[in-house]
Parts: sequence; C-alpha cells; structure tokens
Amino acid sequence: MRWIQRRPRQPDAGSRQSRPPVRLIGIAVVAAAAVTVGGLAASGALATGGSNSAARHPALSPIRISPGVDNGKASPSAPAGGLTPVQLRAAYGLVPLYKKGIDGAKQTIVIVDSFGSPTIASDLAHFDKYFDLAAPPSFRVIQPAGTVPPYHASNSNRSGWAAETTLDVEWAHVMAPGASIVLVETPTSENEGTTGFPQIVTAEKYALNHKLGQVISQSFAATEQTFSRKSDYAAIRNLRGAYQLADSDHVTVLGATGDNGATSDKYNMVDEYTVPAVSWPATDPLVTAVGGTQLNLRADGARKSPDVAWHDSGGGKSIVFGRPSYQNSVRGLTGPDRGVPDISMDASCSSSVAIYGSFYGGHRGEWSPICGTSLATPLFAGIVALADQYAGHALGLINPALYKIEARHEPGVVDITKGNNSQTVRSGGKTYKVKGFSARRGYDLVTGIGTVDARYFVPELAKLAG
Repeated sequence: MRWIQRRPRQPDAGSRQSRPPVRLIGIAVVAAAAVTVGGLAASGALATGGSNSAARHPALSPIRISPGVDNGKASPSAPAGGLTPVQLRAAYGLVPLYKKGIDGAKQTIVIVDSFGSPTIASDLAHFDKYFDLAAPPSFRVIQPAGTVPPYHASNSNRSGWAAETTLDVEWAHVMAPGASIVLVETPTSENEGTTGFPQIVTAEKYALNHKLGQVISQSFAATEQTFSRKSDYAAIRNLRGAYQLADSDHVTVLGATGDNGATSDKYNMVDEYTVPAVSWPATDPLVTAVGGTQLNLRADGARKSPDVAWHDSGGGKSIVFGRPSYQNSVRGLTGPDRGVPDISMDASCSSSVAIYGSFYGGHRGEWSPICGTSLATPLFAGIVALADQYAGHALGLINPALYKIEARHEPGVVDITKGNNSQTVRSGGKTYKVKGFSARRGYDLVTGIGTVDARYFVPELAKLAG
C-alpha cells in the first residue's frame, strides 16, 4: 500500500492556491482535546494527481444543495488557501442535520495510517480553536501492531504520513463533530504490493475485535498489478481478513481510489502504468470505494457551478475481483468486473482544504493546502457516522444501499455528469495517453453514483443500509 503524496505535475485549471497543494491518500479521523493512548502507542500520509480533458456530457441535473452558512456563523478564511469547514458543511448540506442533533454523537470513526503524526493531538486542538470547532468527545491513538519508530522530520516518508494523518483526523472531525476518533497507527510504511499491509490487517483486526468504531477510513492504496499474480492474486485475497471480519461485525470500511486517474503507480512508486489500472483495497467488494470531485464554491459554501469529476480521481475496473451483485444494475459499464469508485467527495487541488501541522520540524506549526482522494475518504467517513447515528445502529457494508439509492433517483445523490480521468504519463522516456472514463448521467467509472446532499442522503442511507 501507499499513502499517495505527490506534488501536482501542474496546477488544476483555475487553481488560485498561494502555493501548490499537496495531494494525499490516507484515512479520516476526529481529534479531541483529551487524548488517551490506551497502553498502545501512537503516530500518518498524503496524495496528488494529474491532468484533465474536456467532458462529453453536459450537467443534466442542477445541484440540489441549498446555500447557507454553519448556523449563521462566519468562518475565518483558510490560511494558505483552501476551503473552510463552514464552506464544506454548507456545500454538502450538513447544517440542517446538525440543527436536528445529527452530528455523529455516540459514534466512533477509526482512522488507519502508517506511522501517524507525533503532534496530532495538539495540531487538532489548534485547528479546532482556529475554526471555532468543539473538540471531539474522545480522541484515542493506539499502536496495536507494534510501536512506531521515533519520528524524524527530515524523513520525507514520515512527514508525508504525518500530513496524511493530520488531514484524516482534522477533516473527519469537521464532518462529524460529535463523533469520537480512534487513530490506529502502524509501525511500517504502506507502499506498493504487500509492503505494510500485514501490519495494517493486524491493527484493523484489533480495532474490530475490540469494537472500537462503526466506520473505518483508509486513505492508502496499492495498485492491483503490483501484487504477485500467482494463484489469482492470492496475496491480495490472503490480506482480506480484516474486511471479512468488518462485514460480519457490521462495520463500514472505506477506501480511497487513488490520485492517478485511470492509471496508477508501479512498484517503484515513481513510474505509472501505461494501461488502465486501479488500486486495492478500494477495489475490494467489501470496501466502499471513494473517488474525487472538484467543487466551485462561494465564500458561504453555495455553489457557483455544479461539481465536476476530478481529473485525477482513481476509477476503472478491477483485474482481481469480479462484479459484486450490488453492481448488477450498472453491469453495462463494469462488465464482469468490480467497478470503482462507488461514490465521490471533494478531492481536487482546485478545491483543496487547509490542514494545520507542527510536525514539519522547528517549533512553529504550518498551515498547508491539501487535496486528493485522501480528503474525499475522511469526508465520507463523517457522512457515514452521521447515518449510523440517524439509524441508531452501525450500517455495515453500505454498497448495496448506495446502488439502490442511485437506481431510485433519490434526492440524496447528486449526479456528476462532467469531467473525466484520462491521463498522460511518461515511461521509458516516452509519453503515453491512458484513456480513462467520462462522467455521465447515472453511474460512471470516475465518480461512481455521484456525490451527496447529506440532508437527504443521510436519512436515505440509514433507511436502506444495515
């Protein structure tokens, strides 16, 4: 596996960031004022993307999310650029739910990251204070797979995972402010192939066996082709134990689809495949695959224009897993294969968010704009926590319900009909075009069923899932 942290090859069209945002693939959590490390130690990751081409399909349905602000309060502008909590809460229709007491109360989001961040507790507190957010009811950091090695800011891999962790925790908390957070840190880096995954499986099984939360957020990924093909990708199948346990325990598991558009990284994590490629664990049928969109918002969170597909959003067809029954309604696009993503949230570097971290070195913290499906995943983890609260129980595997909601054209799903994830990559000194997928009416292989209007989506999901 890997957290996906890359500097953008070029800014997204229309980007006005004061400096290039970092792209991440990691996991989402909520931070709390008081941190308990229950006898287990603690410690993070990021992601970036590529290029865009014009979509063939016009926006066929208007965005149904009403403009508004968070309970009438103004929000400080985001340092270093990036959207604010007020903007995203308004954009996704969360304020009406908060007013009814649906904020994730009595729910727990489990965030999984390699290494974590040594400063996450204080950084979350600073983030919350700046944006006038209450601390989560509880924030725990555990290291059930082994003690994380000492942190060194000069190690770019460690600082990258720390940024991923910070993104996951701060922005899951934004979406579900009443939920508790458990940050699960592992002692090895998730890269490509099986590297780092055994420890992640061990850590996730610990969280499941100890009933630590109702939703697990994963913002890491490994290209399916980087696993050995012996015995039909047995290496992947042998690592599915945590997801099978989550399914039996009725816990929702999310996975980021990646930030390389229709292709993905090779084993060396430098070159990219010149053919379509997707990444696990997002492709696992027991995982909800979260892709990315681009938002165009006013200061209060109202949309200037409908969301479009983010050009670097991972999406396509699995070469490992066949089409699950819940995707039978979209078999015309997936064929016999598992298609990803299932659903999408903000990920674009043109609609990045701000994170606060003090792990960079020195004694002062920094605000940084950040983007990627590493953002989309914790955002959606917060949405699931709200739906769990609304239902009064954990929803478990939500994918069958997602496709029912899409098939019924319920108002909670907002269709994305513009954009694509085709890519231009270089390999061996040559340039290749990897033809991706275009957003279209209904399900597609770049945004899934679309994005959400939470004020409708949360009740719909609560009713149909679990």
